Amino acid sequence: MPDLDPDLDLRLERMMDVPPATLWRCWTEPELLMQWFCPRPWNVTEAVIDLRPGGRFFTRMAGPLPDGSQADMPNEGCFLAVDPERRLVFTDALQAGWRPAAQPFMTAIVTFEPRDGGTFYTATALHNDTAARDKHEEMGFSKGWNTAADQMLDIARSL
Repeated sequence: MPDLDPDLDLRLERMMDVPPATLWRCWTEPELLMQWFCPRPWNVTEAVIDLRPGGRFFTRMAGPLPDGSQADMPNEGCFLAVDPERRLVFTDALQAGWRPAAQPFMTAIVTFEPRDGGTFYTATALHNDTAARDKHEEMGFSKGWNTAADQMLDIARSL
């Protein structure tokens, strides 16, 4: 895992009381990911996971906007590294098949470290510049990613 650059990166670290294999399933099985990946009342309406380096990682999120309308947010990305039950690295800087994306925002590194009968879970969002990092924080990174992690843990405990 890269060192955290506080000017460019955001990180969530949590101890979870389920094994890495269970959290891995939550991240890599579309039907499970759709249940937790964004904080409610937002939801994932579509997920495509081609679990291999260069494979597609796509989610479509929907949710209410402050003006009362509904947002539809497709998120196209590419897996960079897939280390089963240990690490996932994906980015929106590339699309499937290593095709460059028009407007990259972040690269994410998610790790699952077995510890004390559970998992030390880390999710790091790497950004190209301070403005992107600040935008992600303003969008609610800390609260949103923690809420999503709570939702994932609820799903994982039921598996």
